[in-house]
Amino acid sequence: MTWPGGRPPLLGLAAQRLMWPGGLLEPGVVWIDPATGTIADVVRAGHGPAGTRPEDIPVRLVDLGDCTVAPGFVDIHVHGGGGYQVNGDSPTQVAEALVSLAELHARHGTTSLLATTVSDTPARLAASVSGIARVARRPPGRGARVLGCNLEGPFISPRRAGAHDRSAIRAPDPAELSRLLELGEGTVRVMTIAPEVEGAMELVAACLDAGVTVALGHSDADFDTARAAFDAGASHVTHLFDAMAPFHHRHPGLAGAALLEGRITLELICDLHHLHPGAISLAAQSAPGRTVLVTDATALAGMPPGRQRLGSVEVELVETRVVLAADHSTLAGSALTMERAVRHVVDATGMPLADALRAASATPMHVVGAPAHGHRASPAVALEPGAPADLVVLDPDLEVVATIIAGAVAFARDRLLT
Repeated sequence: MTWPGGRPPLLGLAAQRLMWPGGLLEPGVVWIDPATGTIADVVRAGHGPAGTRPEDIPVRLVDLGDCTVAPGFVDIHVHGGGGYQVNGDSPTQVAEALVSLAELHARHGTTSLLATTVSDTPARLAASVSGIARVARRPPGRGARVLGCNLEGPFISPRRAGAHDRSAIRAPDPAELSRLLELGEGTVRVMTIAPEVEGAMELVAACLDAGVTVALGHSDADFDTARAAFDAGASHVTHLFDAMAPFHHRHPGLAGAALLEGRITLELICDLHHLHPGAISLAAQSAPGRTVLVTDATALAGMPPGRQRLGSVEVELVETRVVLAADHSTLAGSALTMERAVRHVVDATGMPLADALRAASATPMHVVGAPAHGHRASPAVALEPGAPADLVVLDPDLEVVATIIAGAVAFARDRLLT
């Protein structure tokens, strides 16, 4: 479409609640510049766009009424969605799957994600990392930005394998890690290890040197081992309480160490199957500002009940639970989407909406951190001038009304913004 003056108008979204820097939810208007993909201005209700704009730039204002406009969700633990999974046989297959699953998650408010692998053969992991790197180097399309790769395994504990294929779990191998980092070309952003496994601690320094956030998870580590790993530079915990030794008052383990360690962030899978609301509240109150909402979504997210694969393992969606097809007592990722994670944590625990939104956006982006090897920087996560226009619009029931990525409408309910 050709616009007057040769450029699209500034798009203003007026709402009863904007997520202002600092966490306030107050009325206002966020002005988006589709030509640059950035936020042009954020103003209090009743004010127009920035006075510095050229007079020939047209504007279009949409009154969203009783809605919330916030930074888009950042899901750093995504295995799949819409019938597609991250692990694959070839870089091309992986790249094509990522495009489709990123579109699925964008429809649920996610504007950025980390494509997350599970333990697999060396060849399939290499293909998966290469395919992720291809997509991470591209500008965003209609799907969520793929910021890079989250390597969950294969250097984890078989005692806490969860849904990982035990035959694919192996001893830490610096040469294999080096090869994966090389194939990732700076797009490997997070790696989960079990610090108690012999040789695992040697990988921490290699990851940190490459700009990779080290996460602890799928681990039987005791309290002292976990603390030693945090002291060595591990700064994140993969799905707290799940796939780790349970907390005991005489043996607090990794979970206890994580709750006490103010330097690290904690993932929570808030599908109300992985965690009781009381456990979510315990984590949120013990670690304010450090909790990260993730989906741990599999290919079954956005799909009807049925079967898909997680790596090489067959998983099944039974009602709202994803389980191993061969063992329905074992959870195997989820069918969760980020807007439901936010809604669950607000409704089930009473967490203030602003805190939940921060746990779904700014805090996870902090985990991703600065990229390695000169790869492009992670987008800023805030409603402020100059930041990428990656936004989610939620109705009063915390359902997604619209998702905007790089200033373009990726999803809009009832053609609201088209």
